[in-house]
Amino acid sequence: MPNTLQEMIKRKLDQNGWSYNDVARRGGISRSTVHHLATSVRLAQLPQQTTLEGLAKGLGIPVAPVQRAAAEAAGVHLYFENAPETTDPEVEILIASVHKLTPKDRRHVAVLVESLLQEDGQA
Repeated sequence: MPNTLQEMIKRKLDQNGWSYNDVARRGGISRSTVHHLATSVRLAQLPQQTTLEGLAKGLGIPVAPVQRAAAEAAGVHLYFENAPETTDPEVEILIASVHKLTPKDRRHVAVLVESLLQEDGQA
């Protein structure tokens, strides 16, 4: 069964039609490193911070979800100040990404989210 880091990498590759080499080039890390992180169910140790930053950059996502997923894959528990105990990496990516949007685009996203919640009967 794939771990969260593997799922995260696979999802971004599939969404964007990228290869391991594309992610490596974008993040300034080796292709073999991306391949290792994408295919290892259990990491022997937590990758170096620069590796995690490069992977995050290569995938185009914030580093925090990558850190959490890599820690989980290595069997390490990371504790972040002021962070909920369990956080969905997709939620973290969404939250971090919203800050990059223009105010107009944020309003569009808010309207979309509200309509999806109403559709599901959650609003």
